[in-house]
Amino acid sequence: MNIGKQFKEGLLLQNPVTVQLLGLCSVLAISTTLFNGIGMGLSVLVILTCSNIVISLLRKIIPSKIRIAAFIVVIASFVTIVDLLLKAYLPALSESLGVFIPLIVVNCIILGRAEAFAYKNGVLASAIDGVAQGLGYTVVLIILCVFRELFGNGTFGGGLLNGGDGIRIIPEGYPILDLILPVGGFLTCAFLIALSQWLVARMNAKKKEEVAE
Repeated sequence: MNIGKQFKEGLLLQNPVTVQLLGLCSVLAISTTLFNGIGMGLSVLVILTCSNIVISLLRKIIPSKIRIAAFIVVIASFVTIVDLLLKAYLPALSESLGVFIPLIVVNCIILGRAEAFAYKNGVLASAIDGVAQGLGYTVVLIILCVFRELFGNGTFGGGLLNGGDGIRIIPEGYPILDLILPVGGFLTCAFLIALSQWLVARMNAKKKEEVAE
């Protein structure tokens, strides 16, 4: 188990959003304020880590033929817990994220890591994988939220600062409003994916040069 490698993969080399292209539905839909990004990112991180741990613990007794159904039951249990906690303690965030919290049950990131990693590895490695992949998702989501909110609405920290309105950075009338619309989500995400792919390709090329030397 290489902890550094797992975090490197989760944050960049195998980032669930920019490399594996998973969970794009929620990323594109709710990445309009920093509050949404932090809330959704941490929710996915907690659910992914907890699900990985439980699935890893049960991997030897879950029959292969019903493993997907078993994964969904485990994931749905943690999604329900997180959903109820948000409604109880952060109702504004729960209302803002809406249906996308319950939809984490079928989020490809969670199911993908359960199938590809947690079902085949030990508890500690699975827990680290959950944290690494969850952080990768959260970092990308927060970057998108900050960019879209700043250049689309002209504010920073929407939902968190200045009574929830955020701190105005760009005067009204100057922001590019299209960035907070669906088309802005697609364009911003595409740019981030392209940048990530360029960084990964550059790192791989540098690694090949070092091996050749």
